[in-house]
Amino acid sequence: MAKQHAPRFLEAVNDAKSRIEECTIHDVRQMQKSGEDFVLVDVREESEFARGHLPDAIHLGKGVIERDIEKVIPDTSAKLVLYCGGGFRSALAADVIQRMGYTDPISMDGGWRDWNEAGFTTVSPQ
Repeated sequence: MAKQHAPRFLEAVNDAKSRIEECTIHDVRQMQKSGEDFVLVDVREESEFARGHLPDAIHLGKGVIERDIEKVIPDTSAKLVLYCGGGFRSALAADVIQRMGYTDPISMDGGWRDWNEAGFTTVSPQ
């Protein structure tokens, strides 16, 4: 059953999506296979990340990304692919870090949900 998001939240997401670049899970998988240089950033909550995440992903939750990104990823020109559960929080995070001067943030539409549904590799807790 799909989540029912609040209308104002969806308005904020759609507004952010009008300013950012998005990609699909298949685009990210191809980038991985081709060895493209990018940083995969999981912006979900820490508890979500701990339950499982994409291979080689780093965790910078949406709640702290503005505070911590400059320490973790100081290169504002780095290609960053952000993902969350479905592509909404990652769109909001991409928008804010773009406003902070990061020039190549991309939000992965479909997020963790679509990645899992496609059967792509994930990292699970031990």
